[in-house]
Amino acid sequence: MGESENSRKEAAAKIIAAPGKFKICESCGSIVVKKADVCPNCNAYRFDASSAAVIAQAELLAARAPLSVEHEDYN
Repeated sequence: MGESENSRKEAAAKIIAAPGKFKICESCGSIVVKKADVCPNCNAYRFDASSAAVIAQAELLAARAPLSVEHEDYN
């Protein structure tokens, strides 16, 4: 298992342990903190905050390779 894969699984475990602190961007599928008004990745403002959806998305994202462009990719 690569370092990136491990960090994704660790992040997912933290999210799954406290799904009420997070929500899912309905535009790009990112998991963001509940207090965010705008998605930091795509600037959308529609979210799904249900715990069941957050847990399912965390499990999905942990199981696959990253697909989104991140700030580090621009350097």
